[in-house]
Amino acid sequence: MERQIRVTGKGKISVAPDLIRLNITAEGIYKTYEETLKKSAAETEILRKVFEKAGLNPKDLKTTNFNIDSEYKTWYDKNDNYKRKFIGYKFEHNTYIEFQNDNKLLGRTLYELSVCGLEVEFSIHHTVKDIEKVKNKLLTKAVEDSKIKAEVLSKAAGVRLGEIVSINYSWGELKIESEPVSLRASKRISYDCCSLDVDIEADDIDVTDTVTVVWEIK
Repeated sequence: MERQIRVTGKGKISVAPDLIRLNITAEGIYKTYEETLKKSAAETEILRKVFEKAGLNPKDLKTTNFNIDSEYKTWYDKNDNYKRKFIGYKFEHNTYIEFQNDNKLLGRTLYELSVCGLEVEFSIHHTVKDIEKVKNKLLTKAVEDSKIKAEVLSKAAGVRLGEIVSINYSWGELKIESEPVSLRASKRISYDCCSLDVDIEADDIDVTDTVTVVWEIK
């Protein structure tokens, strides 16, 4: 049986974010299914106009989740009997838009959101545009780490490394995204344009990935 050594290498890098990702959640409850659909569509159209007014491309607004469920009010009566009453249909629409890491652009966007009349929840994350470049750099470092570990182990065992037998890597989606950033915005609106003063300095994002390499032992 061929002798082998299996070593998992770890790649770790820090990347400077160059994109802002704004995650938005819109919700609403209405009496009929048709009204719920119409209201949801109308709010999405308002969001697109908000982003266009802020200087973004409204076509960049993307949906990650949309659903409509029946909504009920529940309670127990004085005889401890469970009661349920239908109150309407509730929609939840999760969207996001990405744009360059620019505090002025973010300030204009947040201002337009604040005055558009919609009640939406949003969170601010930082990410990177060229994810493939980050992946490739991580994989290179992970394989290099695996080789260093394999050489240390083989030397300690008094054997020599041979050829690579196999490389195992799970090709899952690599998430490169910061935690939600705390926002500090003044109440002052600048005079040259409608914008909030936003002061955010995003930290570099630490990213890790692993590769398992099987080596022949001579």
